[in-house]
Amino acid sequence: MTDFRFIPIQPHPILSTYVAKIHVFESGGRLPDTERKLIVPNANLKLTLSYRNGITADINGKLFIQHENELTLTGLIDTPVTLDPYKDTQTGTIIIEFNPLGAYRFFHLPFAELKNQILGLSDLIGSRAEVIRRQLAETENVFQKLQVLENFLIQQLDKTSSDNIYDYCINRIQSSRGLVTVTQLEKETGYSARWLHRKFTGHLGTGAKNLSEIVRFKQFYQAYAIRASPQSLKEHIYHHYHDQSHFIKAFKRFTGTTPTELQNSTNELATRHFTS
Repeated sequence: MTDFRFIPIQPHPILSTYVAKIHVFESGGRLPDTERKLIVPNANLKLTLSYRNGITADINGKLFIQHENELTLTGLIDTPVTLDPYKDTQTGTIIIEFNPLGAYRFFHLPFAELKNQILGLSDLIGSRAEVIRRQLAETENVFQKLQVLENFLIQQLDKTSSDNIYDYCINRIQSSRGLVTVTQLEKETGYSARWLHRKFTGHLGTGAKNLSEIVRFKQFYQAYAIRASPQSLKEHIYHHYHDQSHFIKAFKRFTGTTPTELQNSTNELATRHFTS
């Protein structure tokens, strides 16, 4: 069985408000056929560097290939993704995950067009990304590569300012674990649902309602990933969902399968990703 791991890296303090986590993914080769190779949506956009080998990703039946030394940006994902190393050989990938407060602070992009897409950073921001990509390719040490990426993000952060209304809504969704409604956000901010939707799609790529649904499921899947007790999982279900059928619908949407089918299969990729 191919061994793989996610190595967690502490983000630079300047970035910690906007970066949910940084990890290095290492694998001895392609994952075994018995592994589902599933990544479950977690509401984070991702900046990824494949410094050894490459990665393939299947999103809604569309195959994306990230080649060695390529720098890509993954938009908001709200559907299950299957990942595997590009070639059956040693693989190394740096993954920087931006929380919903983060991506718009670093990049001025049409985030709605990035939803469920993986695109080359050079195609999105041009020569700045190409300079960084060449610098990364010439840097051998993984931790030096991380430093190059973090320095780049700190420079990008200096060029932007915060959006207080959007940030307030994101914090409310996160603190309520996805239970706050758009109607409540309208009352608390004084802005209409249509205005808030435009704000969210501009900064994140999706609306507040969809983000809340992802965040709500994330609470359950985090407990599932650490193998919480059946009673604890049951409490998560009935706290975040109206009934069992509501939960099953969300589970199928974000994993592509049923709880029983997933429980009876191997999906260490998602488990380690959520717990790294």
